[in-house]
Amino acid sequence: MGILSGLKGLFSGGESAPEAAAEEAVEYKGFEIIPAPIPEGGQFRVAATITKGEGEEQKTHQFIRSDLIPSRDECIAITMRKTKLTIDQLGDNLFG
Repeated sequence: MGILSGLKGLFSGGESAPEAAAEEAVEYKGFEIIPAPIPEGGQFRVAATITKGEGEEQKTHQFIRSDLIPSRDECIAITMRKTKLTIDQLGDNLFG
């Protein structure tokens, strides 16, 4: 690696992080949960998209937590548990 390519990497952020692969949507109490674990440092960050409604009435919340889980499948299970708990606690207030 040359000096210029090394400097380019510093300013461009280097290689881009892998995209989070979304799973199939799960319906829960009128909300739709789409788990989307984010790969990070060989682990997976708890993340999902929570939506409610359709068309112009649709509301969306990006659910991202600090938890890092070694297994993708385990991360999805934890994500589902945490999103359901959040929906139970906040309901529509989740959207602000």
